[in-house]
Amino acid sequence: MSTIAVMQPYFLPYAGYFRLFAAADRVALLDCVQFPRRGWVHRNQLTGVNGDPVWLTLPLQPAPRDALIADLRFADDAEQSLVERCRRFPILSDTTLPLVHALHRPHGDVVDYIAGLLRHCCNALGLPFDTIRTSTLSIDPNVRGQDRILEIAESLGATRYVNLQGGKALYDPAVFSAHGIDLNIFDDWQGSHQSIAERLLSESAATIAGEIRQQI
Repeated sequence: MSTIAVMQPYFLPYAGYFRLFAAADRVALLDCVQFPRRGWVHRNQLTGVNGDPVWLTLPLQPAPRDALIADLRFADDAEQSLVERCRRFPILSDTTLPLVHALHRPHGDVVDYIAGLLRHCCNALGLPFDTIRTSTLSIDPNVRGQDRILEIAESLGATRYVNLQGGKALYDPAVFSAHGIDLNIFDDWQGSHQSIAERLLSESAATIAGEIRQQI
């Protein structure tokens, strides 16, 4: 059985997202879709100096409304800009820490940068990290929604597909079964929805990894 997950490349997401890496043989980073400007690809919330949640947003080059996630690039002054933005968050003050150091190095391709951060977090959590960008697959851009996910899964030889709770409203188990793929939707995450960065910098990675593995 080959287990596949497909998920947008989120910027330092919550621990529940990492159940995909714990459960799947390969995670396909869904970057062949339109960039959601109000989503979690380029931003996340961390605790600010006053103890309130504050957005940390990646400094991107301007992009057309229909830009794909795969097309995103950093602004020319991204490194300096991101360093300034990170100063609003006490948890990111120690740049000698490997995760903070990596966070401060935005260059070139945004998805590659985000994937690098996800790899760093998986390594810290002791989780496998095997990914592929869906933009590298020959998927017809006119194929949408569930059909696109099925094409991606089939192209990767999936016999089992795992997804977070949001997939319950999007995917039909009978349709997946007709394609020879077992659909497995995780239950709602029981735990903190803080950014994984904030948790890894303040808690035991082993404890967080235990939470993740218990909920797959």
